[in-house]
Amino acid sequence: MRSPIPFLDATDDLTPFPPADTAMTEPNGLLMAGANLKPERLISAYRNGIFPWYSDGEPILWWSPDPRCIIWPDELKISRSLRKTIKKQKFTISHNRAFEQVIGHCSKPRPGSDGTWITNDMTAAYCELAKRGYAESIEIWIEDELAGGLYGVIVGSVFVGESMFSKQPDASKVALVALAADKRFAMIDCQLPTEHLLSMGAVCVSREDYLSALTSLGK
Repeated sequence: MRSPIPFLDATDDLTPFPPADTAMTEPNGLLMAGANLKPERLISAYRNGIFPWYSDGEPILWWSPDPRCIIWPDELKISRSLRKTIKKQKFTISHNRAFEQVIGHCSKPRPGSDGTWITNDMTAAYCELAKRGYAESIEIWIEDELAGGLYGVIVGSVFVGESMFSKQPDASKVALVALAADKRFAMIDCQLPTEHLLSMGAVCVSREDYLSALTSLGK
């Protein structure tokens, strides 16, 4: 049976992605499979509103869901308790000081799960993007211990968040507050909604509106 989506060989560096609006509705946003995680392929994906998401042992799966979860930095909601935590100045914040450590913590299985979508190949690929200036991490420290953080891909003035982690209460939230305060970014792409993100002001917009904003802000 013919695949409902394109399936590219791992050596294929030339075939472009299909238009994002041709993605499947079920599963929501599945657009393509195969290809590779070379920097040029990844950069092209993010510039077109596409990201990889798959498990070990699977082919690379490429997605562009509809709707899309985003945060407008000026509309980030900071709870009273989080403001108190931040005012205590318990945390030190850094950028790109420990990218590999951040992605390493993010790749650990979550409670109740025995697997992770951040494979060794994904880790290596995003570390290479960071070296080239296309990916960035925010680290939250308590003294010299990494307490939490996040990482993502930079597309112009859009920060495409990939994952976050906390070893201490509120640490990942503090990282998100620091990201929203970074004047380089006009939009934070959260990709998929979670209760945690929605509680902090994330909203869901149509893929069409997201791609329009990405075209405008991603230059």
